Amino acid sequence: MSAHQPVKPTWTCEGCAGDWPCRSRRRELRAEYNAASASLAVYLAAQFVDAVQDLGHVPTGDLYRRFLGWIR
Repeated sequence: MSAHQPVKPTWTCEGCAGDWPCRSRRRELRAEYNAASASLAVYLAAQFVDAVQDLGHVPTGDLYRRFLGWIR
């Protein structure tokens, strides 16, 4: 299990206190979902929906880029 888990409702990283998903967690997720990029997108989309509800003060576009914009 990763030390880089989200602390809700602030969506900070438990391991490094950065915005979740932090750089370390992104690397881990890429490795975990290496052959399943669609599954990674579904997982992060679900996290994005939760974060939008918790972080209503953050523009949705910023959250989109943070949660989904980095996957390709």
